[in-house]
Amino acid sequence: MNKSFPLLGFKELLMGFVSGRCVVIGEEVGLTSLTPPYLAPTTTGDVILKGVNYASSASGILNDTERFFGHQIHLDTQISNFVKTRQDIISRIGSQAAKEQFKQAIFFVSIGSNDIIFSQWQNSSSWNTLLDTIISRYKSQLVRLYNLDARKFIVTNSAAVGCIPFVRDLHSSVDSCVAVVNQKAQLFNSRLDSLLAELTKNLEASTFICANVYAMLDDILNNYMTSYDFEVADSACCHIAGAGLHGGLIPCGILSQVCPDRSKYVFWDPFHLTETSYEIIAKHMMDGDLNYISPMNIRQLLN
Repeated sequence: MNKSFPLLGFKELLMGFVSGRCVVIGEEVGLTSLTPPYLAPTTTGDVILKGVNYASSASGILNDTERFFGHQIHLDTQISNFVKTRQDIISRIGSQAAKEQFKQAIFFVSIGSNDIIFSQWQNSSSWNTLLDTIISRYKSQLVRLYNLDARKFIVTNSAAVGCIPFVRDLHSSVDSCVAVVNQKAQLFNSRLDSLLAELTKNLEASTFICANVYAMLDDILNNYMTSYDFEVADSACCHIAGAGLHGGLIPCGILSQVCPDRSKYVFWDPFHLTETSYEIIAKHMMDGDLNYISPMNIRQLLN
């Protein structure tokens, strides 16, 4: 990404093994290499002026979400890490120049799916009660970024997580997505739409773009053979034999088997899409119509 549009990523699933969307988007706008991870020892000096990735796999909006996969870096801490980067940039180029750079930067925030997937183990009387907590926390996190001079946000909604191999096998679903989980995702997305509209109205000079990854993945799953030349849309390419009907119960690792042609699979592992799937989604983000990204796509934002 050129210096005018550094990319700062706050995500749940994009550290190392799920960088497909950001790779394609980065290529489209001129990045010659991946946005470096915050914790890498080489992410120092002038490198930070072109963007930083704060992502941590399996993290969530709520701090409690991380406990299901051990210690992760939840969104509150990711933002605190940005605070440190922000101060480093101010020290390098001065307060006014830094402030202008932050206003031109794109803040890509993709989180919330894990809060939905693992909600059944949270201590809450109902999904609606927990959702109130999630949205309230998310609002405070996005406002915190705004108060740190962020102005251009791309926020993804939740995908149809009831269709991922992990959830299918967890609920012993043979032939279909898990409706109750997708319903939670749809409720989250509806509340997120309202939140982003509220923030756009109340936060001066802000731009909040919502990438509708639920619709993007739903289209892929409904048309995977006819429109996209996939062959398998319900199972993981990288899986351990016997770990669920869809290979969804054990994460991809050194003991896993890998399908002969991953480009024919929608899902790479129990949780994540293949590179081919992420390319489709990233292209929708770059050039998609209002059904997929609104109120504008990324190319329109850059222009």
